Amino acid sequence: MTVLLIALGAALGAPLRYLTDRAVQARHGSPFPWGTLTVNVAGSLLLGGLLAAPVDPAVTALVGTGFCGALTTWSTLSYETLRLARTGKRRLAYANAALSVAAGLGAAFLGYALVTALTG
Repeated sequence: MTVLLIALGAALGAPLRYLTDRAVQARHGSPFPWGTLTVNVAGSLLLGGLLAAPVDPAVTALVGTGFCGALTTWSTLSYETLRLARTGKRRLAYANAALSVAAGLGAAFLGYALVTALTG
């Protein structure tokens, strides 16, 4: 049953990641991967909140592993960072890596703190 919940969450998270990435990126004329940053930070916020919430393990599988796992994307972050560096945009590559890690961790802490305050 857990595997089915993870698959269901992933089936929702992956298309949302793609659609969000394309919508955000279309609004910027920059080579900086704003779409990937957006989905990664949003997923980190949600996952941080989920960690603080008193939920059933099935919800954690569905939302945490499935949905957030498919919504966020470390591999695309890595690919886009390397692509920036290989095309001579090293400052953007460094900024992407640093901003992604800092904003992702910050969002996870914020999500955790918000849910803790609300359920606390």
